[in-house]
Amino acid sequence: MHRKTLLSAAIAGCLAFSAHAQEAQPKATDLDTVTVTGIRGSMEKSLDTKREANARLEVVTAEDIGKLPAHNVADTLQRLPGVNISSSSASEGGFDEADRVSLRGTSPSLTQTLINGHSVGSADWFVLSQGSNVGRSVSYTLLPSELVRSVEVSKSSQAKLQDGGTTGTVNIITRKPLEFAKPITAEASIGAVRADQAEATDPQLSGLFNYKNDDGTFGVMVQAFKQKRHLRREAEELPSGFFQLGRNSDGTINALGQSNPDLVDVWAPSLLGSTLFEQIRDRKGGLVSLQFKPADNLTLGLEGFTSKMQANNYNRNFMLWGGNFANSQAPDAGYTVKDGVLTDAKYAGKAGTDYAVYDMIYREATAKSSYVTLDADWQVNDNLSAKFQAGSTKGTGSTPRQFIAEVTLANGGGASWNTHGIGSPVDWSVGGDITPAGVTSFGTWGNQQVTAEDKEKWFTADFSQYFNDSALSSIDFGARYADHKREALSPEGASPGDIWSALKSGATASYPGGFASGIGGNFPRNLWYFTPSALKDAILANSTWLSNNDGPSGRHNYGGEWKVQEKNFGAYVQANFVGDRWSANVGLRYVNVDQDINTYLAVSDPANIDVSSLFGSWKALSYNNKHSRLLPSANLKFDLADDLVFRFAASQTQTLPDYSALGASSWGSDLSRTGGGGNPRLKPVLSSNFDANLEWYFMPRGLLSVGVFAMNLKDYVGFDTETQMLFSELTNKLEAYKVAMPINVDGKVSGMEVAYEQPIGDNFGVNANYTYVDGKSSFTWANGSNSLQGTSKNTYNVGAYFENDTFGARLSYTYRSSFLIGLQGAVPYYQDDFGTLSASLSYKATDWLSISLDALNLNNPTFKYYQSASIPTAFYENGRQYYINFHVKY
Repeated sequence: MHRKTLLSAAIAGCLAFSAHAQEAQPKATDLDTVTVTGIRGSMEKSLDTKREANARLEVVTAEDIGKLPAHNVADTLQRLPGVNISSSSASEGGFDEADRVSLRGTSPSLTQTLINGHSVGSADWFVLSQGSNVGRSVSYTLLPSELVRSVEVSKSSQAKLQDGGTTGTVNIITRKPLEFAKPITAEASIGAVRADQAEATDPQLSGLFNYKNDDGTFGVMVQAFKQKRHLRREAEELPSGFFQLGRNSDGTINALGQSNPDLVDVWAPSLLGSTLFEQIRDRKGGLVSLQFKPADNLTLGLEGFTSKMQANNYNRNFMLWGGNFANSQAPDAGYTVKDGVLTDAKYAGKAGTDYAVYDMIYREATAKSSYVTLDADWQVNDNLSAKFQAGSTKGTGSTPRQFIAEVTLANGGGASWNTHGIGSPVDWSVGGDITPAGVTSFGTWGNQQVTAEDKEKWFTADFSQYFNDSALSSIDFGARYADHKREALSPEGASPGDIWSALKSGATASYPGGFASGIGGNFPRNLWYFTPSALKDAILANSTWLSNNDGPSGRHNYGGEWKVQEKNFGAYVQANFVGDRWSANVGLRYVNVDQDINTYLAVSDPANIDVSSLFGSWKALSYNNKHSRLLPSANLKFDLADDLVFRFAASQTQTLPDYSALGASSWGSDLSRTGGGGNPRLKPVLSSNFDANLEWYFMPRGLLSVGVFAMNLKDYVGFDTETQMLFSELTNKLEAYKVAMPINVDGKVSGMEVAYEQPIGDNFGVNANYTYVDGKSSFTWANGSNSLQGTSKNTYNVGAYFENDTFGARLSYTYRSSFLIGLQGAVPYYQDDFGTLSASLSYKATDWLSISLDALNLNNPTFKYYQSASIPTAFYENGRQYYINFHVKY
């Protein structure tokens, strides 16, 4: 009640203030032509757009066609105040390229990403992001920066903006054919990327052709890209985190706890891994845009975009298997327990006990995104304009095949470890035979087709009615209808035969020299692995692929399937006011969502079985949720002086829960017996937002701004845990798993932002920004904290540039403090603070040729993850990347 009272009072105040002013609304103007070039031109255009906006807005403008200030769209956005990035969407760990964007210390799912104001279907290459961990955020990996004209980040809401971004909206704007100044424009970029850790150089190609007729009534633009690069990540991973010693599964004290009572409830590593991940990302696609003006007051548009990335990957993880012995075998005398953690322990070899387990997982993977839109922009008369759009988008993430070998080794060899908190990797070792000859058992799982599909069809109608000689300058009103479907599918797979007989003599290779030298630590590095072709050939030749079989003898994994379908209707009205040195808008948006959810529940009672396969038996479940709400918003802008702008905004916004949080069937890790699942009764997140900002434009291209913000999040998402019986592919029967389930909780976010940009002379300049965020949840995690997912208390960016008519250079450093990611098994885990250094150089050789060099991750950061200060979960090193491009214009 208190939140609604504050919000209503704020909006009423804006209305009362706006009733006293009078100024005519300017008429709509023709499209701007593309004239911005260079670092200085880009910054000036971005600040001009920000200054003139009637709401809280951050803007990035391309320095030239095909050249954003950073090589990647998400990396560009992280340099804005209040913007955070992450390199993964699920539990795949830290990579060298930013993939997700979030605002003001919240989850990426609460930040909406649009292209040209409309939705874009998104899916991921990583298998867990395709089924069990599916949010509402968009993967930026599929969005080449070469297509972008500008990016606008709306931090305050307006009624006319598409709903879905609780904390804000990122709108990626592409070029249009009639914007170009010349009748014919042709450009090409030919380059390469060098990944120093992967020791590979790959091509980077893109091109653009644009034609518009002399009358400016017809234009067509074609852009294409083909970009390939190698990744190699070297790491120590603890994939199941730590577990507690001394108890049986029913909670009673076990033999270890009786013999060593000081070890009861002490944490020990379940798995300690030496991890090598390699991948080739091969992305290609393009954009086609047509515009036609059959009359001066009517513009028609047709646009299509597609991007496809082949992302086959091979992950090898040689692991000390603490979960197999540490809860039944006492460590040798002299072990150390500190802060509830078994930090230093040595185990004598015990005959018949395997002290190591080795996973080799090669996956074929793809991710695709596409859309088609049809637009009409109609100036009905001098005072009324209308815009219509119909569109369709689709995203697909697919893992057609997974080739997996899991072997046990180090039989009777013993083991040891010594932890150092999150400062450096765990030192560990295992004894015994760890060569292929020392393999004591072989297992495989997961040779299963997994597909995620994300589809939406929509229609929008937007109108603007202008008024002359009135404080009310215009009224925007309109409606949007969308039918969205997100689905996870796993209809077929392979039943394994005698794979080991063929594989055990297969070709092997070794970890690279100097493996993981950058992260430190003393753990096994001189390791072997089966080559991808040996692994693939042995599994294909000795497995039976079962398709078109949805019955008990088939490989249809119903437990990995679910569907969420949403029919979303929105309508809005927004009044815009203009007065002497001020402007404002006040609006209401009505949202109505009809949600159908289909999922499966694992059962053993024959009376409850609807479907069954080799994975077990399930009951089909269906749910329907209906949500309707009025979302108010108000924005006030006041020019306190010619160079000083004050803004205030108040709004309510909402985001629907993550798709997998609603629909996912329960799933689990067979090694750690932990997992997750969905909750179809989750409510949407509703946020009441307040924002105030003071902007001083003290010189051309100069800005100093200070702002504060607050968000009260109702029905945010936390996680509770429960024990469920799930099917294990290792034992081929139902087993007890500790499953994390999402629940609605409340949260609060407040903070401040400071931004500074200043040119120095004609050619130099500096920029910096800092964001402080305090985020708390009403939910208490298993570690006793009230952390909010995604909240970094401190984020800052500093940069400097030089540019003249021939040369350009830019240096940027970005820092983000630690933040909660989510759950690893049933325990919360975090990413530690990190900073990245990047640089770019450009040289204009002629009017038609320019050369650029972009260097990313120059400081080669180590990405660290942890459960607590005493319990690390991963240390990742990705290396540096260097991009060189020759850009040709006609």
